Amino acid sequence: MTTAVWILAAALAALNILSFCLMAYDKQCARRGKWRVPEKTLFLAAGLFGGLGGVLGMVLCRHKTRHWYFRIFFPMMLIAQIALLVFIYMTWIAP
Repeated sequence: MTTAVWILAAALAALNILSFCLMAYDKQCARRGKWRVPEKTLFLAAGLFGGLGGVLGMVLCRHKTRHWYFRIFFPMMLIAQIALLVFIYMTWIAP
């Protein structure tokens, strides 16, 4: 694998970890009654290729699962991100 693929994989891993950590932190703040992470920030983190981390944060932390827009859009973002990554891989990396 080329260096660019490793850099892309590391960036994706970091974005997903960040997205998961934001969800877990927001859940912790919700339990303690502290300042919360804005929903815009959670959507931004998941939208910037952190969809897997956002979905895992929802499922494992049981956070934001009552909001329909999180239950619908987080998995949709994840599917779109996977489709885009597969397209990029099939088009440019492994032609």
